[in-house]
Amino acid sequence: MKKKVRYKIFICLCVFYLVSIASLCAFAQKRSFTVFFEGEDNELYVYKVNGTDPGKTLMIIGGIQGDEVAGFLAADRYADISLKKGNLIVVPRANFPSILKRERKINEDMNRKFSGADAGNYETKVVKVLKKLIQESDCLLNLHEGSGIFSEKWEGPMRNPKRFGQSIIADTAFFEDKKLGIKIDLEAMANNVIKEVNKHITNSEYFFHFNNHGTAQSDTKHKEQRGSATYYALYQCKIPAFGVESAKTLPLEQKVKQHIYAINGFMNLMGVIPETPGIDLKKPELQYIIISVNDSVPVVVGTMQRLKINRGDIVEVLDIVANYKRGLSVDIIGVGSDYNDMKKKFVINEETRIIAKKDCYACGSIFLDFHPKDVVETSKLSVSDSKKTAELKYKLKVNGRIRIVDNYSHVKLKRGDKLVILDLISGNIDPSEYVVNFKGFVGNRRNNTGEDRGYLVDTAKNVLMRKYSINKQNKHYYIVTSLNDKEVGKLFIDF
Repeated sequence: MKKKVRYKIFICLCVFYLVSIASLCAFAQKRSFTVFFEGEDNELYVYKVNGTDPGKTLMIIGGIQGDEVAGFLAADRYADISLKKGNLIVVPRANFPSILKRERKINEDMNRKFSGADAGNYETKVVKVLKKLIQESDCLLNLHEGSGIFSEKWEGPMRNPKRFGQSIIADTAFFEDKKLGIKIDLEAMANNVIKEVNKHITNSEYFFHFNNHGTAQSDTKHKEQRGSATYYALYQCKIPAFGVESAKTLPLEQKVKQHIYAINGFMNLMGVIPETPGIDLKKPELQYIIISVNDSVPVVVGTMQRLKINRGDIVEVLDIVANYKRGLSVDIIGVGSDYNDMKKKFVINEETRIIAKKDCYACGSIFLDFHPKDVVETSKLSVSDSKKTAELKYKLKVNGRIRIVDNYSHVKLKRGDKLVILDLISGNIDPSEYVVNFKGFVGNRRNNTGEDRGYLVDTAKNVLMRKYSINKQNKHYYIVTSLNDKEVGKLFIDF
């Protein structure tokens, strides 16, 4: 009997010991996620990961300039990482509005605002948070894409000392603060990482090199960098700081991998030891969107499905479920804001489409249709699949009025008319997969992707380029629609 009691006590002690060990490990390896400015267009997600063993803290910033995609996609890989030792502070999308627009800036260049100027815009608010996070760090990495390729000597207009691509940038080669007894050999640190990165690059023309901007020197060619995150980190916080610049012209996957190699190199240098790093660049795909109509019980609408509502209903997108969980937003065409329409209420007076986005990439659509006019107004919501048809139609807004026109048809306009290509109507193919290009018109001059839906064409302001008109007579223009780089339709605009 005594043996059985002792055995039970022994088992209980073992269980208690194992639970205690697990609890200690869980406590040692903390993970936190904070949302700043929740509900605003500039929501800022910050991830902190602490290893089982204490160590130094590396901070990673991606997406501070929204047209540099590789940086925030690479930073994203470290938000969920597990660490054996050391700590990470990860800000994958420092400038979410500019990412959604795929533009370098919205109001001001966020990476020029660390010198203290307060313009009262969202960039200022975000930078204040980033400064506090930098103060908690032992090293900063700011991930970018640079034009051309850096070379210490002039080799051509796209490969010379003024270019940034394929380099690790520091504001000085060696930093010293004699009062505090701080010495930082930034060039040695960068070259250590560059050696590791270049092991993964087969073509020596794309090797990384150290790029010393000498930002604090009076004769520097990079005085604007005195407002950058790295300059603030080095000269105010006295920690090593680097800009990692992949070349913009390289394939996206290649750029992301180069950033990951660089991050891994700096983690190794700082003694931040990972458990499970990984690379997964799967195509973003929407699964479903959760919608509330007139504050009703939420409805689940799957990708490419259609939700029937009544004209004038109030719609709110509550959530998105996709194969990614970060960087998601929605755009209600012709109704919502310029950025993210998530968790906002909108009155729907025209049939429309809701696009789900992963960063700046469309990843799926659902449709809002009205009940037929001959059906008595009803509060019942119904979800159906899109019909299988290859027929294309164009949804236009001309001087504020909606028009639906057939593929290959002609639209007559007068000079001074205002035109918006709202969307395509395309059966069971997601309209986001098409590119609709108004030849002779550039909707976004800072980032001309060839996609011209959603932009105002004000024909009174001479926004159309004559050389792209038919026979260059400035009377007839055309809109080309392509799918997978193949032309599938045209619409003619006649003045």
